[in-house]
Formats: sequence, C-alpha cells, structure tokens
Amino acid sequence: MNNRTAMSIVFTGALLLLMGIAFTGCRPAPAAPVEQPEPTSPTEPTTPPEPALEGDPVRGGLLYDKWWVVTAEGEETEEHEGKAGEPEGDHPLWATQTTNTRSGADTWRCKECHGWDYKGAEGAYDSGSHFTGFVGVYASRDKPASEVLAALKGSTNPDHDFSTMLDEHDLNDLTLFITQALVDGDELVNSDKSSKGDVTAGKSRYEEVCIKCHGPDGNAINFAALNEPEFLGHLAPDNPWEFIHKVRFGQPGWPMPSAINNDWSNEDIAGVLAYAQGLPTEAALSGGGQLYDKWWDGLGLEEPTDNQPLWATQSTNTRSGADSWRCKECHGWDYKGAEGAYGSGSHFTGFPGILSVASMSEEELLGWLDGTANPDHDFSGFIEEFALRALVAFIKNEMTDITPYVNTDGTVNGEPTSGRDLFEGTCANCHGVDGKKMNFGSEEEPEYVGTVAADNPWEFFHKASFGHPGEPMPAGRALGWTLEQITDILAYSQTLPTK
Repeated sequence: MNNRTAMSIVFTGALLLLMGIAFTGCRPAPAAPVEQPEPTSPTEPTTPPEPALEGDPVRGGLLYDKWWVVTAEGEETEEHEGKAGEPEGDHPLWATQTTNTRSGADTWRCKECHGWDYKGAEGAYDSGSHFTGFVGVYASRDKPASEVLAALKGSTNPDHDFSTMLDEHDLNDLTLFITQALVDGDELVNSDKSSKGDVTAGKSRYEEVCIKCHGPDGNAINFAALNEPEFLGHLAPDNPWEFIHKVRFGQPGWPMPSAINNDWSNEDIAGVLAYAQGLPTEAALSGGGQLYDKWWDGLGLEEPTDNQPLWATQSTNTRSGADSWRCKECHGWDYKGAEGAYGSGSHFTGFPGILSVASMSEEELLGWLDGTANPDHDFSGFIEEFALRALVAFIKNEMTDITPYVNTDGTVNGEPTSGRDLFEGTCANCHGVDGKKMNFGSEEEPEYVGTVAADNPWEFFHKASFGHPGEPMPAGRALGWTLEQITDILAYSQTLPTK
C-alpha cells in the first residue's frame, strides 16, 4: 500500500466517524412513556328495559270491581274471547279466611279482598263484615308490571291464578290499573270519612256531568232494592272510597263515564264527593211506576207462570202467563184500560182503567191490591206490603193523564228541537245518538227507541217518566223533567229511525 492509499482510508474513516456523531446529536429525545389505564373488572351486562304492556288501566279499574260483567260486555261486541261468565262457587283462597261470610261470585271480586281503597286489611276493610285479613294491592303499585302480571297468573300462589278466567288483555288491563292508576284515599278522605274536597267546586262538576243521569238530588237511579234504596246520598258518606273508585273508573255494565278519561283531577273528584255527601237519601219517586210495568223485575222476583185469575174473564187478549200479571196489560200505558189506547187491538181486554181511582184513599186502593175488594185481584201472595204501598203511591200521586201530551192518533204535542238536547244529554248515553244502540226486539224484528216512540208513545211516556224495571235507567221525573219536557223528548224520538 502506498502512502496516498493509506491517507485515503484514514480520511474516510474519520469522515464516517464525524457523520455518526452529527446524526446522533440531531436524533429526537425518546418519547415519554404513556400511562396505561388501571385494569378494570369486566362490566356487568346491561338489563334490557322491561317491555311496556299494552292495555287500558281504566278498564282494569272496572275489572277490579266486577270483572265478569266487563268481560260479558266484550263478548257482546266480539272483542273478547270470554273464558267464563259469572263464577260459581267460592274463590279458592276464600277458605283461608272465616270473618267475611259472603259467598259465590262476591268472593271473586278483587275489591272484596283488597278493598275500595286498595289497602286490604290495612285500610277501610280492617274490620267489619268485609274484613278478610288479605293484604291490599296498593303496595304493588311500584312493582314491575311483569311481576304484578305474573302474580295474577298464580306465580306467588296457584290459588290466585286468574288466567283460567280472564284473557291476556284482561290481565294486562288489571296490571296497568294496579301499577298506574291507584290513588291514595288518605289524600282525599279524612279519618271520619268526610271529603277533603271543595264542595262548591264539586257542585259545579256534579251539575256539569253527574246530574244528567243521577238527577239534582242524586236519587234518579236506585242502586239497591225498593225497600232499602241506595242513592248517591247514601253511598258518598257511607263508603267514600267506593264512591271515588266508581267516579274515577265508572260502573261495570253501565254507560257511566270515567273521570280519568274526562281529565278530572283528584281534587275534582274529592269535590264531587264532598257535594254528594250532602245529597238527600229520600227517594224522589215511590218506585210504583216500575212495578206497574213489570213488578217481578222491579223487585228481583221470579216471574209468575200461571195466568192471573181474572184473565179467564176475558177472551180477546191471547197473551198468557207472566204477561197477564202486568198491571199495564189490563189497564194500559195511558192508565185508561178499555177506554184508552187499549180500547181495541191485540191488547184489548175490556178491563177498566185506573186513572179515575186516584181519588180513593190509600187503604181503599190497598184493598184492591191485597184481595180485600176482590180475591181474584190479590197480589199479596207475590208482593210484600211495602211494594203494594209503592203501587198505591204511584196511583195516587204520580200517575197522570197523558191526554194533553199524546193525541189519540199517536202524535204528540211536543217540540222536537228542545227534546233533542235532553235526549242527547242523557238518553243517548245508553241508547245512542240515533236511538239504535239497544235493540228491545230481535234481530229479525228489531225495536229501538224510535220504534217505541212511533208505535206506542204512551209506553214511551211512562218509561221516560219512571224508568225501566230492573235496569239502571233514570226516571225522568226524578231528573226534574217536567211533563212538557218528556213530551219534547218523545217528539224528538219519533224522528229517530225505527229499523
């Protein structure tokens, strides 16, 4: 190797050394270490939200009251696959208590075990004839709907399984009633049963809605028997919790509106309770008008099967059995018998009317009903004296001559326009705006409000005045309707369809 080659190698090595030093000085500093998160335990799986039940809590409130009446309504409208009608025998759990002596269908009513205040043995049913010792449902209002629904199907006790009696949508409605619609009665009712509501505000609400069926004194509909009537003036102070429940949800089998659906507040309901607690307990009418129509239905009795003894003394009316015992069949809807609308046709019997006997004394009239005057006109074997005296009161004080209102040709001297307002305010609730919601006849030969009004206005006038026996139809006379107003309703009803 010559000197030039050796110097080149040394120079190259030195240059490489310098370049390495230079590159090392320009290299960036190492990055700071990144802090790692603390290890965590695996997260628990999130529970999916409970699916919402579909149903109607207001209908559930009706089921809580008397479920078989509600389900029967569903069957009539083809909306229910009803599994059972009114239950027979006692509820299976009834045998576990001995203090409440009721039996049969009553033992299947939710309210009979759990109370109108929903608190069972810890509430208003903590003593007295309704006491069972069973717990209430109020504490279940905050439970998951699925848990309440399962309990109704027997999850907590197989003897509390209602799924064999009620369909799924019935059970859903009951569940929603319990979990969404209960109210604490202590917030509305004092310990002495008096309402905490404003009576003035309650009067306004009552006259806005309730008066149309229950009348100004709350006695246009009798909830109980003729001899032991029950009106709003009885129920509101005696059982304010039942009153509140029925105002909020309605009455099973009746077209009673729900205060919940009408957006009434709890304060509104307490106010109506306060007003109703001051209503009278006396009957507006004797009840004899309904007995004149069909006394066995008005009294809840078995209908007679044989002919009335006097029926054999006539041969023109071919009806038989129970029909021959109806007062109206002999004496007519206009109370004039052979001298009135029944003076001819298939109803003619030749028997006189009773309009002219109203001037008789009560004892004389009673003698005609208990067989004293004529043993073949003795009704005392079927009807107790209180009912006979109700008939006497009807004849003396309530029966009226319809001649000024209904003409012999069946036309009426009323104003249809005025009658329409009254009809739509009260009658349409049951009969429908067109009067065809209820069919009194058959599918082949239907009979509606318009049919009766056109064919037999005297019958219409009587029923509009006194109600229909055995049905929750208010008596127009107890609603405060005048005879002229009843005539107006009749005139309007004659414009309604007959088929």
